Amino acid sequence: MSTGRRIVLFDLFGVVALQQRPGALAEMAACCHAPADAFTEAYWALRPPYDAARLSAPQYWTAVLRRLSRPVDTGTIEKLRLTDIDSWSRVDDRMVAYAQSLLSRAQVAVLSNIPADHADAFCAAQPWLQNLDHVALSGKINVAKPDPHAFHHCVAAMHATPADFLFIDDREENVRAARAIGMTGHVFTGFDELVKVVNTWLPTSTAATDLIRAATRR
Repeated sequence: MSTGRRIVLFDLFGVVALQQRPGALAEMAACCHAPADAFTEAYWALRPPYDAARLSAPQYWTAVLRRLSRPVDTGTIEKLRLTDIDSWSRVDDRMVAYAQSLLSRAQVAVLSNIPADHADAFCAAQPWLQNLDHVALSGKINVAKPDPHAFHHCVAAMHATPADFLFIDDREENVRAARAIGMTGHVFTGFDELVKVVNTWLPTSTAATDLIRAATRR
């Protein structure tokens, strides 16, 4: 059952932020003298526990290098770590502006899979995140999508119910997980379609909007 509030919950990468910089994985593979295909496989296969803070950055990169049978040294690990962070640092300025514009009509939050050290760097470079009503980053909350606990974290943190949320993500499996706990879910494919979905979901009257904002101040 909804409390009558409206909370738009955005994924970051692939929605508000851009996907990984093209060529970054090949650049990291070259850094440790590994074949690009093998590096890419190791990078993604070992990523889930890093996203969920079950591995630290040194532990993650040590595991990647060992899987590739490459030497493990602190210099290489740090170079890989910094290159990786930089590769995920870009945002879609139009989507950033749009997300912030919704604050006049709803609460706005973020739920994203991102390792803890990435989260620190991303938040420092993107101060607009401080304007939002809640920011949940997997490396900080110790659970990653599509685990239901990631969505329940947002529900509890915002003192809401799942029915209060419209969750927007570019990955179908994450949207399915959000719907499974009772959220409304939308698979992001583009800006224009998203605007139509949000406009349909949000109340249009000023009175309804005022009620939603008043509820968040209680």
